[in-house]
Amino acid sequence: MPHRLRSPPPRKTIVSRFIRSALFPILIVIIVAMFIEWVISGNKGAETPKAVYSAPFVTQLTVLQDSLQADAVKSVVIDTTDRTAKVTQVDGLQYFVKDVPTMLQESLKLEWPRVTVSEGTVTPPDKETPSFTSDVVNGRVQSVVMNVKDQTLEVTKVAQGDQKPEQYTVAYADPAATTAFLDQFGVSYDAKSPKSPWWSSALFTILPILLIIGFWFFIMNQMQGGGSKVMSFGKSRAKRVSVDSPKVTFKDVAGVDEAVEELHEIKEFLENPKKFQQLGARIPKGVLLYGPPGTGKTLLARAVAGEAGVPFFSISGSDFVEMFVGVGASRVRDLFEQAKQNAPCIVFVDEIDAVGRHRGAGLGGGHDEREQTLNQLLVEMDGFEMKDNIILIAATNRPDILDPALLRPGRFDRQIVVDRPDRPGRKMILEVHSRGKPIDKEIDLDALAAQTPGFTGADLANLVNEAALLAARRGKKLIGMAELEEGIMRVLAGPEKKTRIISEKEKAITAYHEMGHALVGHFLEFTDPVHKISVVSRGQALGFTISLPTEDKFLTTRQELMDTLSMTLGGRAAEEVVFGEITTGAANDLEKATATAKQMIMRYGMSEELGPRTLGHDQSMPFLGREFQQQADYSEEIARQIDDEIRRIIEEAHQRAKDLLTEKRELLDRISRILIARETIEAHEFEALIDGLSEEEVFRERDEKERRRTETPKPERRHRAKQPPVPKPAHVNPINPEAT
Repeated sequence: MPHRLRSPPPRKTIVSRFIRSALFPILIVIIVAMFIEWVISGNKGAETPKAVYSAPFVTQLTVLQDSLQADAVKSVVIDTTDRTAKVTQVDGLQYFVKDVPTMLQESLKLEWPRVTVSEGTVTPPDKETPSFTSDVVNGRVQSVVMNVKDQTLEVTKVAQGDQKPEQYTVAYADPAATTAFLDQFGVSYDAKSPKSPWWSSALFTILPILLIIGFWFFIMNQMQGGGSKVMSFGKSRAKRVSVDSPKVTFKDVAGVDEAVEELHEIKEFLENPKKFQQLGARIPKGVLLYGPPGTGKTLLARAVAGEAGVPFFSISGSDFVEMFVGVGASRVRDLFEQAKQNAPCIVFVDEIDAVGRHRGAGLGGGHDEREQTLNQLLVEMDGFEMKDNIILIAATNRPDILDPALLRPGRFDRQIVVDRPDRPGRKMILEVHSRGKPIDKEIDLDALAAQTPGFTGADLANLVNEAALLAARRGKKLIGMAELEEGIMRVLAGPEKKTRIISEKEKAITAYHEMGHALVGHFLEFTDPVHKISVVSRGQALGFTISLPTEDKFLTTRQELMDTLSMTLGGRAAEEVVFGEITTGAANDLEKATATAKQMIMRYGMSEELGPRTLGHDQSMPFLGREFQQQADYSEEIARQIDDEIRRIIEEAHQRAKDLLTEKRELLDRISRILIARETIEAHEFEALIDGLSEEEVFRERDEKERRRTETPKPERRHRAKQPPVPKPAHVNPINPEAT
């Protein structure tokens, strides 16, 4: 039975992670401790009875005399009728004194002028209310304890006989005034700081440390769960593909039948190894997929993941590289340890050139961390055993820079080229990407595949998507051929720049330039047929001429290269023939012509003077240490001959183009004027104009379609969709678009 992937557990939420972390029990302990302390402190406060702080009372004359000596009296009101006085102290205390002397008023005015003395009616209380102040003034307080925390006084009264001293508590507001009052009357007191239980002190002593440790563990757990794995530098970042994720199968892969067949065999080996082991076959340890970008290497790996009934681990080559030394090797070990625990399984490494680059490429002579990672990868791949049933699939578009030890049999037993698809392959890819899209039934995908030689699978997918976006923008319900052809142009040259305004003179120069390319390409025998000519600005080009081969080509003759050179230089030749001067518009043409001529001389040996030999080495990879300082393998005399030959070939091709355009000058002028007016000429229209048909006859069908289109009311659009920029493919050979 094949091993099936289990669905991964649901991702923990932040709340559940917090409950499982160390912070949660610490928080519970804090809450319980605060509750217990609150209960204990509340019960303590209820043990002692409460009393009032102050109330009117009657005392003796000696109290007034002591208060006057302490300078604590603010005012005195004397009732001369019954010889009673009401005393108000500076701290707000009030009391009554009976049987005051008759001369008290004059005595107060003379000896204590700051005391306000007046006469009035004074009514002492009939029944005295017990209070803290009356007890202190009348000498009934033995001691006082001040609780600073809750601002209360624990009062102990003087014992009466053999009875136990009475105690009560009273609240106070101003600590300074209270202590001054006690000092005035000579009452001993003491301040008591709040005391907590030993377990509470111990808890709050270690609590900050516990909080810091718990918070640290919580943050680390969060970051590891989020994928950053701060404390897991050495752990592999491989992702295990879930069976519940959307699957890509081999039915979704087209145009690379050989690669699909090879990978399908590996899937069968994992599902039923006995079928192959009975014949003595062993499972391939590694499969390397290499080819140009966009050809479907990663898509093939996804298809294997969707088809295989075994665990599938996916990781990028850059995930092994880290700023810390030794992390890459540690991650390699952890990756293969996971793979062995889940064997049989498949491990896919995308862009393996990030870690598998040729060793010794460093120029400084120091130890490269990437080499250490590669060494560990080589050891792990060579350490596979027959019973492991682990297959490593890697993808790269730079197989030339991989280390030879990585490519030897026993590590990567199979190296599968994933190249650009041919015409039938492009048709199948277009069919795959057309699924689920409303394509017009009249569209011939085979003809569309013929117009897209050199396109990769990614280019074709982008083409169909661009066509769908254009159809939606134009309010159509079906994707037509016009949208698909516009999609081709967008992939090749970018979107039209309708806002770029050029002068009539520059437009005329551009038209003659492009018509020079087209006419030279048409009348020379070994050039590709012209597909479209336009002076509509796209990307960085003011105009373009596109020629497409009628079939896929893999070899090119010397005469074909010479004709292609003449077509490339046809634009510059047309400028010279018509305007008598040249412009900067041919800069790209000269660059391509020089590169082609240089390849003919130095790589293909197509020079009669220098003979059939290769000169120099390809310096396209200067980052490889073994080639960086290699000198040219030819003398200065040979170098001069190379320059002379390149110049001779370019001048010969340029003169051929110039002679042809001079001979066809009338045709050049006529079709160029039509191109200026029409802006775009298709292949069949170009052929008809060369055959001598008039402009009206050639463009009658187009004019009729344009008239019907303008008469048809356009659907209302609420907003204008924004079109993302489409990058030009890095390589479209053998398509040869000639751009101004």
